Amino acid sequence: MTTTARPPIADAETWRGALAELRVREKAATRELDAIAAQRRRLPMVKMPDYTLMSAEGPVRLVDVFGGKRQLITYHHMWQPGAQWQCPGCTGGTAGFTRPQLLEPYDARLVIVTPGEIGEALAYRERVGNELEWYSTHDSDFGADVDAPPGGGFAYNVFLRDGEDVYRTYSTTGRGAEQFMQVVHWADVLPYGRQEAWEDSPQGWPQHPTYSDGLT
Repeated sequence: MTTTARPPIADAETWRGALAELRVREKAATRELDAIAAQRRRLPMVKMPDYTLMSAEGPVRLVDVFGGKRQLITYHHMWQPGAQWQCPGCTGGTAGFTRPQLLEPYDARLVIVTPGEIGEALAYRERVGNELEWYSTHDSDFGADVDAPPGGGFAYNVFLRDGEDVYRTYSTTGRGAEQFMQVVHWADVLPYGRQEAWEDSPQGWPQHPTYSDGLT
């Protein structure tokens, strides 16, 4: 970082006043996010077919990917067959989940699904030190049916299990996935932000083209 630009310097009282103005907007955003979450909990759901995925141990039914939990989040990792390094956003974003057991009190599980062949996917998981369980949809329509087809983008999907029946309850992609990426929220509170070209930042702030650096 070579920029000499920096925020203006103020006395403590002025700084606290500006922070208080910002806090009003932050609190309003928090309340809106609470309302969005409440609406999300009231979404209907769609029953899913009995898909078979590939795991490290071999074929596994979608219902068994839950691992006995009632709720499941799947992150659909973008994949380029034969590439040494896969999508940096997918790789870096999911690498942040180092303690998936924290979801256990919520009767939920988080896993990665990719259209890559399972052997290649597991080798990549090992290479980047990912802590999550990986599954392949290489020979399944599951990814395509939940808006993450081979050669397509990434996505989060959420499912509810009722006995042997699996229902899709939520899905998001694009910037909707940021709610799951802690590092971008850390970056947002830094003085220079994410340093991406799309951001509304003061003149002279360091910025780079989106996707050319970092996770997004």
